[in-house]
Amino acid sequence: MPGSSHNRLSRFIRWRYKNVSDKGFVFLLSVLVGFLSGFIAVTLKNLTFLIQEALRPAIEGTQNWIYLGLPLIGLILVHLYVKFVHMEQLSQAVSSILFVLSKKGSKLSLKHCYTPLLTVPVTVGFGGSVGLLGSAIASGSALSSQVSRLLHLDVKKRSLLIACATAGAISSIFQSPIAAVIFALEVFSLDLTMLSLMPLLLASVSGVLTRYFFLGNELLFDFQLQGGFELKDTLYYIFLGLATGFGSIYFTKMYFAIQGLFARLKNPLYRLLIGGLAIGLLLYTIPPLYGEGFGLINNLLAGDALAALGKTPFDAYTDNAWVVIALLVGIIFFKAIAMTTTLAAGGSGGIIIPTLVVGSALGNTVAQILSVLGFGREVYSSHFTLIGMAGLISGVIHAPLTSIFLIAELTGGYELFVPLMITASISYLITRGTLDYTIYTKELKAQGALLTHDKDQNVLTLMKMDEVIERNFRALHPEMTLGEMLHSSVAKSNRNLFPVLDDEQKMVGVVLLDDIREMMFQTELYDKRHVKNMMHAPPEYIFYETDDMRAVMKKFQDSGAWNLPVIKDDKYDGFISKSKMLTAYRRKLIYYAR
Repeated sequence: MPGSSHNRLSRFIRWRYKNVSDKGFVFLLSVLVGFLSGFIAVTLKNLTFLIQEALRPAIEGTQNWIYLGLPLIGLILVHLYVKFVHMEQLSQAVSSILFVLSKKGSKLSLKHCYTPLLTVPVTVGFGGSVGLLGSAIASGSALSSQVSRLLHLDVKKRSLLIACATAGAISSIFQSPIAAVIFALEVFSLDLTMLSLMPLLLASVSGVLTRYFFLGNELLFDFQLQGGFELKDTLYYIFLGLATGFGSIYFTKMYFAIQGLFARLKNPLYRLLIGGLAIGLLLYTIPPLYGEGFGLINNLLAGDALAALGKTPFDAYTDNAWVVIALLVGIIFFKAIAMTTTLAAGGSGGIIIPTLVVGSALGNTVAQILSVLGFGREVYSSHFTLIGMAGLISGVIHAPLTSIFLIAELTGGYELFVPLMITASISYLITRGTLDYTIYTKELKAQGALLTHDKDQNVLTLMKMDEVIERNFRALHPEMTLGEMLHSSVAKSNRNLFPVLDDEQKMVGVVLLDDIREMMFQTELYDKRHVKNMMHAPPEYIFYETDDMRAVMKKFQDSGAWNLPVIKDDKYDGFISKSKMLTAYRRKLIYYAR
């Protein structure tokens, strides 16, 4: 049976090459990938809902006391699955995809297709304060990668279809097909060409239609526009842009601070225990932190801040507007902590929906403050709630266009396009000027694995060092005589460069043909001169483990050398020549520019 399946697949691939153009085939696959990603997103949503509904009677029956242990149970279940089934550490979804695009040839393993479907509903259903979107993207991208490899697509098409899977997942979860396309272009740094745009559009439409098919016209957010934008409101939205910009910096720094704290705990069981109990305490104190937080956003959009806050120890004082403002600030502060703790303790999930929650609370807080201070203008809290979400998304993931279209499509609030642009752009400029990285990109940037819209830098990022290392050099030993070197190495080599290695294969120097040219015919020197007296240090070394291709290119430029030695595991591994590197660079640049 497996053999017959393989034969049918081979026949299909041959038929496709004869009858369907590459472009047409990619268009068809983008529709398929969009549907599959949309279906995965719907499945994640339904599985999470089932778990939450199953636990709801217990939560209500214990008056929230069960929150103290519920997240810990979820984290234990995820830990057991990861340890005995998945058997590799869970990683941040979008960051791992960006790494695969730049360093792994867009190849995602099969286990990444189904692992999010099992771990994320458990994490969120049991109270983890994370979102479903990142995991839907990860699962859809892995499935897209598997389909691409099965059909023998090249790396460029695999990368495009992974971006299509992302667009399909976002479109399905948020009912925002335009924002889904823009996200793929902004975050994955794709070139804006018809070759990339059309598949993204097809996948995005396919994803949103899948949602409509399974969930009908169910709205994610119920928003009613209360008034249009007026010029005199500009200062308010500038202030909101400033607030969301600094809120984005707090959100990002808090993420890395908590991740750093948990990284010091080497035993994963300690991380699980401390994180689970901490999340439980937060949920018991602030119940709106439970799960994704869409209920909180909808209550704030409806203008009901008290319903959004739920039961608190300060219910007797909520007739005071400043108490409500302080409680909203608590949501802003602790949602970021709860989200990061969930992930750092071993949970699975994404950051985009928690970012929306924090943005909604921040926007509503600004509206409440402006209302209390009273500047002679009516402030619509729902508008600020909505635009606050855009501001925080823009700052946290450095994607201003995505944030503008996402919020506009989510709510149909296109009349607020100008304030959305004001707030999102200010937030982006503040965060981008303060942090040159995001939650997605910090580690990738440090590893030299980050793709950007700079095509030259992308080509260097996509190049692999093993592709340009040459190892056909004859090595010398420091104690070799000139005669031995000439007979055993120089006469048998077509290179003019000879590495000098000690007994442990560590590089101690290099000899050039030019260094010995005048001695080659002086036979009286054959037994008197030794390699150690003729060698010299190379102008620079390339370190396999730490240098990326951008660093290699810079070393060639700074040293002026044509060949540089590569050191791997503290031993000599070969040479990279400038000519071979530039040839490889040119070929890859032409390939990705097609």
